[in-house]
Amino acid sequence: MDIIRICAWGYAILLGFVILTGYIPAFIDQNDLIFGLFRRTWYADGLHLVSALWAASAALTSRRASEWFFQLFGVFYFADGVLGLLTGSGYLDFGILINGIRDLPLMTRIFANAPHLGLGGMAILIGYVLAPRTRTIVHA
Repeated sequence: MDIIRICAWGYAILLGFVILTGYIPAFIDQNDLIFGLFRRTWYADGLHLVSALWAASAALTSRRASEWFFQLFGVFYFADGVLGLLTGSGYLDFGILINGIRDLPLMTRIFANAPHLGLGGMAILIGYVLAPRTRTIVHA
C-alpha cells in the first residue's frame, strides 16, 4: 500500500473521529455545542460519515481512487471553509441556505472554519502535489 492510500485511511479515521466528538461529553459545552463552536446536526454527521466512507472506499479501491478523493474532497472542503470564513456559513452543511450570511466575530469565523480549511488544504496538497510526485512509472 502506498502513501496516498495510507493518507486516505488516515482521513477516513479522522473524519470518523469528527463524528464521535459530537457524542463525547468532554467535547460538548453547556450550550450543547462541540468545542463551543459547532452544533451537532444529523446532516453534519451525515456529511462527515459519507466523507469518511468515501475516503475508506477510495483507500480500499486503488491509488487512483485515493488521488481523486483528495483532489475532489480537498476542493469541496476548502471552498466550504473559504465561504464560511467570508460569510459565516458554509455550503456543505447547507448553512448558507439555512442561515444565510451571518454576522459573526472574525475569530469565531476563523476557528469555526479552520477544520475545513485545514483538511481541505491538506487534501489539495496530497492530491495535487504529493500524488504526482510519488507516482511510479511502470515501463512494459
